[in-house]
Amino acid sequence: MTDAINPANMDKSVKPGDNFYEYVNGGWIKSHPVPPEYSQYGAFTVLYENNQKELKSLVNEISKKKEVKQGSIEQKIRDFYNSGMDTVRIEKMGISPIKPELKRIAAISNMKMVQQEIAHMNTIGVHPLFYFYAGADEKNSTMEIANLYQGGLGLPDVSYYTNDNAASKKLRGEYVKHIAKMFELTGNDSKVADKKAREVLNLETKLAKTSFTRLERRSPEKNYNKMSLAQLQKISHNLNWKAYFSNIGLKNPGDINVGQPRFFTGMSKIMAETPVNVWKAYLEWNLLDDAAPYLSKNFVQANFDFYGKVMSGQQKMRPRWKRVMGATSGSLGEALGELYVAKYFPPESKKRMVQLVSNLKLAFADRINKLDWMNDTTKKKAIAKLKAITVKVGYPDKWKDYSKLNIVPDNYFQNIMNASKFSFDYNLNKVGKPVDKTEWGMSPQTVNAYYNPSNNEIVFPAGILQPPFFNKDADDAVNYGAIGVVIGH
Repeated sequence: MTDAINPANMDKSVKPGDNFYEYVNGGWIKSHPVPPEYSQYGAFTVLYENNQKELKSLVNEISKKKEVKQGSIEQKIRDFYNSGMDTVRIEKMGISPIKPELKRIAAISNMKMVQQEIAHMNTIGVHPLFYFYAGADEKNSTMEIANLYQGGLGLPDVSYYTNDNAASKKLRGEYVKHIAKMFELTGNDSKVADKKAREVLNLETKLAKTSFTRLERRSPEKNYNKMSLAQLQKISHNLNWKAYFSNIGLKNPGDINVGQPRFFTGMSKIMAETPVNVWKAYLEWNLLDDAAPYLSKNFVQANFDFYGKVMSGQQKMRPRWKRVMGATSGSLGEALGELYVAKYFPPESKKRMVQLVSNLKLAFADRINKLDWMNDTTKKKAIAKLKAITVKVGYPDKWKDYSKLNIVPDNYFQNIMNASKFSFDYNLNKVGKPVDKTEWGMSPQTVNAYYNPSNNEIVFPAGILQPPFFNKDADDAVNYGAIGVVIGH
């Protein structure tokens, strides 16, 4: 049993009227320095750590079973996790898991083949240039439509390429060194690797300059541009969009929301101006960047040295079991989630959480009715929307079917790629169909929660419904002060 409130987490030497945050949390902050494997640390991280240990316990239980049926979720979870933990085999395999993909890229000789490879890479979870996905039509939320969204950048944001200050220039220099290092690990000599790395940065910089900025991407209207395939071809004519959709398995995409038309027009121009060999280097880099965490330790370390140390300020890599568990949970989310809730999320927790949300909805309705800046007509609409909010707690009513996902016991990267292909096909199959409002956007073990505007739903996975956010044995006041903040947010 976990204490609802631990006085040791407080700093009573501070007057609450002077600094309430320090008064409530000061003791905890002093006794919990940021661990070297994290760039930040808080209640979310602590709960995530605890969940990872619980998931590890589940996987260990499965691994100890004498008989696990082939094709069952237990077999897939066990083999996925064990393949990632088998470092002896991973080191022995070296770069061989990605050799077939590297050969595909090396064989490219013209722009048609470049475009074919972009489509192929999308299907296995690699996203050069842009993202494709199915999502609810924001102006007809009952239907799923095809969506295209800008991408193609190895650094987090447009500003990383366009800022001209000393810190940004230094970071770009480190980025080029990192890309070159990855090319060298595949067998390129240092001069070739450096040349290809600079070509990649130059190409990404061009893409960044035609991309929407972070501010522009905050406008829902500006990022909703539904058009036909013919209209898309007209604004982005150097990419054969009919062939692209056919190559990913969607011969009739129907209406397409093109999130950032300026980017797709600019990308088309860049595509025509850029030599095939530069595109090959760029595609190779995209493959390496995505594959690195799942290959031998030289790739893993190089990836961490840049993205962990340089970009995030992490001093130490997370233990391997945590990284592999994260990949397992990400790839087999609801399969692992089904076992997680059976062991760690009792029915009384769900019942109590539903009641908490119901009470907060009543309080919210009362506040709306008392607002002096909202007229009666608007209040009625707000109350109607509030009453219509769907509340999802703990886990989905129906579980995802993983029967078409093949997981092998001896190839970690292959399992990652198979899971990515499964996820892509699952999403692709939604295009042109009604939105499935029973579906969840997070797995049950996720330490988070969300509101989905298009479905008007609030969702609380079992993972966050644990102390310190939710305690089934605590007084209501404690839970309203903890998970109540998440519900209200």
